[in-house]
Amino acid sequence: MTSAAPHDLVLTQATLADWPVIAGWATAEGWNPGLADGPAFFAQDPDGFFLGRIDGEPVSAISVVNHGPDFAFLGCYLVRPDLRGHGHGLTTWKTALAHAGERTVGLDGVVAQQDNYRRSGFELAHRTIRFTGTAPQGAPPAGVRPAGPADLAAIGAYDSACHPADRPRFLAQWLTGPGHLTLVRHDGGRLTGYGVLRPGHDTLRIGPLFADTADDARALFAALTAEAAGREVAIDVPEPNAAGVALAEEAGLRASFETARMYTGPVREHARHRVFGVTTLELG
Repeated sequence: MTSAAPHDLVLTQATLADWPVIAGWATAEGWNPGLADGPAFFAQDPDGFFLGRIDGEPVSAISVVNHGPDFAFLGCYLVRPDLRGHGHGLTTWKTALAHAGERTVGLDGVVAQQDNYRRSGFELAHRTIRFTGTAPQGAPPAGVRPAGPADLAAIGAYDSACHPADRPRFLAQWLTGPGHLTLVRHDGGRLTGYGVLRPGHDTLRIGPLFADTADDARALFAALTAEAAGREVAIDVPEPNAAGVALAEEAGLRASFETARMYTGPVREHARHRVFGVTTLELG
């Protein structure tokens, strides 16, 4: 099979039943996907996931998830290691990218692929740094509590202000997925931030961590890490958010991985300064 040419590759839409294959490859790459990511990902755009097969056997994957009429996000770009270097990745990329139509496409690119993405029309917005380490011990701060059904509308509105597109179908799954803990912070009756802790294949993951101020982010982060005290956690912080970087470093987490947020064109204005932790590198 190692001599199979790109024209032998058959790319079709993947289903949720195919997700364990994609997640398994991502885990092998050290990307540490969440244990319950699949249902939330497919809820946003069930037609946005693709598998390339040769003789019926999966060999490549990609997602191009449409978030609305103007924005899509590319992720899960993978080729089975023993079949790399034969053009299957490029064929997968070109075929699946058509799903985005005329939308601006975003991605979080690993260092090794960033030059290739630039040649494909993606431009750098910022670096994102993954910080990992043991969650510190500490008591949960006042003013932070678990989200309840009555909070979901406010969280959805807050999330839309922090992201290039609305994503209600994704959030409905993400906020309440198995093992997911969603915490909110309020100032009086107003939401000033929220964060999610979820189980990953290697470590617990924090994301998103969206907050009005560094103090709001610090309170949410402290409450999330208190839930994970003594266990390994990871958070992906946009490098331009210096307060977010400082927050991770003050907690004793260390930089372990980096990606580049890149776009093919303009995205709608959103509160980038509130993004202390990216939701997920696969969907933005």
